[in-house]
Amino acid sequence: MVGLVGLLTFGGLLWGLDRPITAQAQTTQAVTWYQQWRRAYLGGKTQKYVKTNDGQGATQVLSEGQGYGMLATVLAAKRGVKSQTTFNQLYRYYRAHRIAADNPLMSWRQTRRGGQLTSVGSERNSATDGDLDIAYALILADRQWGSRRVNYRQAAQRLLTAIARHELNPTTKLPLMGNWATTAYDRSKLRTSDLMTGYFKTFAKFTHQHVWTQAAQRSQRLVSRLSARHQTGLFPDFIRVSGTQLALTNVHPGEIESATDNQVGYNACRVPWRLAQTYRMTHDATTKRALTKQLTFFKHRARITSGYTLGGHAVNNYTNPAFNAPINAAARTLKMSGLRRKTARQLPAKITKHTYYSATLQVVTALS
Repeated sequence: MVGLVGLLTFGGLLWGLDRPITAQAQTTQAVTWYQQWRRAYLGGKTQKYVKTNDGQGATQVLSEGQGYGMLATVLAAKRGVKSQTTFNQLYRYYRAHRIAADNPLMSWRQTRRGGQLTSVGSERNSATDGDLDIAYALILADRQWGSRRVNYRQAAQRLLTAIARHELNPTTKLPLMGNWATTAYDRSKLRTSDLMTGYFKTFAKFTHQHVWTQAAQRSQRLVSRLSARHQTGLFPDFIRVSGTQLALTNVHPGEIESATDNQVGYNACRVPWRLAQTYRMTHDATTKRALTKQLTFFKHRARITSGYTLGGHAVNNYTNPAFNAPINAAARTLKMSGLRRKTARQLPAKITKHTYYSATLQVVTALS
């Protein structure tokens, strides 16, 4: 876990102190981190992938990581980086690891076996969060570079059709955890960081499919309800949701993924960033209220540590960029300068190696 921070100097400004952070300095820092991250975490040649195994054991790739990588790479292009070649290489890897030629969802994990990255058994299933980021990255690629040489637009259309068919709950219209969620119980499971209302509204305009408008509306309803449940406004890693009225059921520790299933753990740590993404896209009042409530809680913490109960009790005493970086991005979005400076001081000055998740979140949120 990483929590030590250096001060970064760009154009005579110190990141993390009381001097203003210019847009140019912000871009310089984000681009520098992206280049460090690209060197540390991208593998492959004609097909590039994000290495997620932190240098331990056989190389592994996750659709989650591929989505982050594609998103970071097209966002870097918006900051002036000539990254289309890298994006196309990441895109080729995604295409090579779709569930099937006629099912463009990405297999959620590949492991190096016999010199090749392959998926076996349940690894051939999908993970919705990765597919959502890949789809959005393809839309951004179409906006950035057009689709004459590589048809990003068509790829996004096909992927979104598959997501709507296989990864949205047919009753609640909320995102499932993956295409494997077919029983009533599994369909009720919801990862709160998947409530990407801004994405869903973008997808609705892009596809003209009403299901994405429904997904956006239901997600906003749930964001409002989750925000109101606790004084802190914090969301748990997972919740269960069922029926058209979106009935909520709490989950128990270890019920879905880990002991922090009912706390702010390494899933819900992304919620401030996802809410900030939505607010930048939509400027809607519901998102702003929910995000402001969470950031107000973090504003009054002396330091942001890794994990909280929904009542606001810190469950660990160490810091990690996976928690600080999303809050930093959200604080920038709402122009909460004190919280932005505080979280910036807790971020590593350089992207760390062998910490895929925290390093990748640090980069993609800085570019957002």
